[in-house]
Amino acid sequence: MKIVVVFPTRTEAQFFNREDVEIEFCGVGLSSSAYQTSKIIARHQADLLIMAGIAGVYPSSQFQVGDVVLVRSEREADLGFFTPQGFTHLADLDLAMDLNVTRSWDCPYLREHLPLPHAHSNSLNVAMAPFASEQGIDIENMEGAAFFQVCLAEQQRFLQVRAISNTVQVSDEEWDFEGSIRALTVELHRLIDHVLQHAI
Repeated sequence: MKIVVVFPTRTEAQFFNREDVEIEFCGVGLSSSAYQTSKIIARHQADLLIMAGIAGVYPSSQFQVGDVVLVRSEREADLGFFTPQGFTHLADLDLAMDLNVTRSWDCPYLREHLPLPHAHSNSLNVAMAPFASEQGIDIENMEGAAFFQVCLAEQQRFLQVRAISNTVQVSDEEWDFEGSIRALTVELHRLIDHVLQHAI
């Protein structure tokens, strides 16, 4: 089984070393993620892509800093317009159907036997944006929605795993980069072992 792990940055991959998978990098942000994911799919023709990185957690979520999750759904949360009434997501406008805009994308390859809890995620180019809706959402990142869209369009099997490094709030609190990346590495190894043993 050919597995490619896609990290946004080399920092997130710094503790990961494994000979039975390929490693690629997609860069930070939705545009870079979409472009690089397309190239990775074409280059590798892998059985499974796994995006792996860090994320912030919303205060209302059941998860906390240090947890590692599989992402069940992604939403491009900053796609829309500002009006005098505030931010409106493009999916909530009358022209959404004409533009073929959807509110979120689901991962169809999650299985209940996979060894991590499932979370719902926002993707934004502006981290911690106060206008993004948090309703029903656990975490936020900067690449996942583009990764989901490209993989779904190309019929590429995929998963996304995220380690929580910070709470989504503007403050002076330091992010736990090292701790979250070490947790990501441990759980990524465990996920890959599980996938190789049981397939998905």
